[in-house]
Amino acid sequence: MATLVLTAVGTAIGGPLGGALGSLLGSQIDGALFGSPGREGPRLQELSVTTSSYGTAVPRHFGTMRAPGSIIWATDLVESSEEAGGGKGSPSVTTYSYSTSFAVALASRPITMVRRIWADGNLLRGAAGDLKVGGTFRFHSGHGDQQPDPLIAADRGAQCPAFRGLAYCVFEDLQLGDFGNRISALTFEIVADDGEVSLQAILAPADDESSVDRPLADLQGYSDTGGPLQSVLDSVGWLYPLACDASGARLAFFDGHPSAQPVIQLPEAAVDLSREGFGATSGRARQTRADGAEIPSGLRYYDVERDYQAGLQRAGGKAQAGRNRILEFPGALVAAKARKLADDAAERAGWSQERLAYRVAQLDPAIGPGKIVSVPGRSGTWRIEAWEWRENGLELELLRLPYLRGAHVTTDAGVSATPRDKVATPTTLRAFELPWDGQGSADQRQIFAAPSSASDGWTGATLYAERNDSLVPIGGTGTRRSVTGVTASPLAPSQACLVDRLATLEVKLDSADFLLATASLENVANGANRALVGNEVIQFCKAEDLGGGHWRIGGLLRGRGGTEPVAMAGTPQGADFVLLDQRPLAMAAGEIGDSPAIAAIGLADSEPVIAPIIASGRSRKPLMPVHSRVETREGVGLTLSWRRRSRGSWTWDGAVDVPLNEQFERYEVGLGDPDKPSASWETAEPAFLLDAANRSQLAAEFPGTSLWVRQIGTHDRSEALFLTTIS
Repeated sequence: MATLVLTAVGTAIGGPLGGALGSLLGSQIDGALFGSPGREGPRLQELSVTTSSYGTAVPRHFGTMRAPGSIIWATDLVESSEEAGGGKGSPSVTTYSYSTSFAVALASRPITMVRRIWADGNLLRGAAGDLKVGGTFRFHSGHGDQQPDPLIAADRGAQCPAFRGLAYCVFEDLQLGDFGNRISALTFEIVADDGEVSLQAILAPADDESSVDRPLADLQGYSDTGGPLQSVLDSVGWLYPLACDASGARLAFFDGHPSAQPVIQLPEAAVDLSREGFGATSGRARQTRADGAEIPSGLRYYDVERDYQAGLQRAGGKAQAGRNRILEFPGALVAAKARKLADDAAERAGWSQERLAYRVAQLDPAIGPGKIVSVPGRSGTWRIEAWEWRENGLELELLRLPYLRGAHVTTDAGVSATPRDKVATPTTLRAFELPWDGQGSADQRQIFAAPSSASDGWTGATLYAERNDSLVPIGGTGTRRSVTGVTASPLAPSQACLVDRLATLEVKLDSADFLLATASLENVANGANRALVGNEVIQFCKAEDLGGGHWRIGGLLRGRGGTEPVAMAGTPQGADFVLLDQRPLAMAAGEIGDSPAIAAIGLADSEPVIAPIIASGRSRKPLMPVHSRVETREGVGLTLSWRRRSRGSWTWDGAVDVPLNEQFERYEVGLGDPDKPSASWETAEPAFLLDAANRSQLAAEFPGTSLWVRQIGTHDRSEALFLTTIS
């Protein structure tokens, strides 16, 4: 019988295990399992980046890890151009974008899936599988029946390999604008196996020569970058004590922790009657190796709680004699588990400096290397590291084991500036034209687009105008969302004269993180809290959050910007709501042209989102006259008068006349339906005389019919103001 416990296989390989393997299993196991001496084992590294170099080893991954890859195929950059603007004499702008397609080798064994992908430290693909930029992602798991990727096959033809046994992914037409028009530094969250890491899977290349029964508790991921399996066992053995049994047909690895085995009581020590060996009178000899022993002072690992970035946990407790070292462990752990493993490794290394040579006179099959024993007259437990049968007895080499620890010191992963995984959501869009605000030319239309989305993961969209049944690009939206929604209650008709402190309106906003604010009456008078509800511009003083994106606004000031006719008619439930702050985008009228709608296409939009322009032409439409007066003069007729208003002049200035803001002053006075008047007259001043004869004739032909007036502007006519009824 010959067995050996591996606290660090790399240290022990030159001792009894090498001889046992040579005599029992032959050089085949030695070469397959341990390789040639002097090779460097797997180490933890800072997160490297995707490269493309011949001869680069593709690692084996276990559990869940974050790792780079190796580019194994790529196309040239593809340039695309898009021209925007150029309407009505404005200059056009041509923008260029670049994309590419490439494949990245991820693991040299089959894996389950790829979750998140980082590019230059920012999320390129979220946990939900959504790419944050344009392009297509495909994943090949690396099984033996995997077929060639169609894109690579189209490029390479019959020479295209299937890369069986190699897990890889393909990016098709990946947009590079966010990464400086280059393939960025990529790292991948690779899910190789479900659950915790299995040592048996790590040692799979030596399945024919070894068996494994050693769980690796709480180890969530591990990367093997190549080299002999000895180096893997060495890195694992520092943190998860291993025991090895070479007595059977195969090398058996099992848990080397003291609590995993029963404790065997050794018999009394046997003296050496020849007095040539150790402990001639006592049968035992104690040895301490403080100078040359390595004591782990900390553990570097991949921190699961910090998106698998490199973390460091220092071992606690008092300083111990020996050479301090930081364990480089290419595994994924949470901070608390890493601290516990570091503490335990340091304690084991400290206690293992004490060794004991012990001689027994009887050969017991239960006593052999790897067994946990207690020594008569000595406290604690010991592990048999090696044994040798001599004529004066069985000589055992014992290693002191630590006492079982109590509660461990708590720790955390620390602060990490990890990027948020924002899921891209579809675009919502409202387009509308507002009354002229008095800035710039009175002939210029003021068209706005209010793009938005249900979450802040929205990455913006490209806007288009409809021209001749095609979409013409007119610019981008940026990532700032407009506050939009729909009304959850009707807006009753109003005369739109004063602030209605009792009126309320419920609104369901498109996103739960949108906010509405309360404003004082003074701020409202200065333009705060303007909103478009259907076709009406309103203002509000109060905003109450009802939860879940539902709001109740009150203290309403209706019919703003000359929209009194809409206020008088009221607005039904389900009308569009847009907060008129700085977020809606002003569109260049020259780019819109005669387009009846604006379209948007974002990352999460499968088809264009088209919004008709609400109240098209409103900017250039004169305002309805006000303050009508009717005077009946016996024998003369009806004297009609009114007050002109001017679009763009929204402040009351009694010192000067209201500017005209039209090329001429002219009014239409009509009878009956404004769309099809029974009679109409034009006047160049805000007054009109309907003489007695005409009045009598009209009263006879059209009794009870309304008389109205509207202003004739440069581009349109205003809404009609009711004057009186013919009778």
